[in-house]
Amino acid sequence: MSRVRTRPTRDETREKLFEAAAEVFEEHGIGAASIEMIAAAAGLTRGAFYSNFDGKDDLIIAMLEDHVERSLKHHRDLLARHRDPADFVAALRTAERSRHDPLGRAPLLHMELILFAARSERRRPELAKRLRARRALVAEVLAGIDVADRAWASAMVLALEDGFRLHRLIDPESTPADSFFRAVGELQKLIKA
Repeated sequence: MSRVRTRPTRDETREKLFEAAAEVFEEHGIGAASIEMIAAAAGLTRGAFYSNFDGKDDLIIAMLEDHVERSLKHHRDLLARHRDPADFVAALRTAERSRHDPLGRAPLLHMELILFAARSERRRPELAKRLRARRALVAEVLAGIDVADRAWASAMVLALEDGFRLHRLIDPESTPADSFFRAVGELQKLIKA
């Protein structure tokens, strides 16, 4: 007779907490959100929260890490199918944001969490590690383009993406959803010229 699993796995519990935290943070703000509120929104106990995270800061870093891991996997999967940078950008433009990634769906919350973590000098190295992983991915995408300094080009592309994301949040009327992709297309034209 086989046993039927009735308790959620650790990954399932963490996923519930990520989703609940995203909802609570968006509704109440990071500072006002309590661990009790997050656990209740996830349908879990405070003990379940603490069996997964040391506190709210730990949860935030884990959410950012999860987002970066999902994003890197998604982009690497696309890159495996679209090696040419122009094809990759076209595929990226039409790709759907993961419905399983709360930060992929909520760019303002994503930026808020980054700023929250960046305020802590102790947490900055963890953010820097994730930024370097994103830059490495962009360098992979740029592998087919002749640029003098691939690392610097990667940093520029990410800064461009972050800048357009912020501009879109502030003024969506003057910053179309495809602004970043349009800018990348213009850069591609400049490189070819």
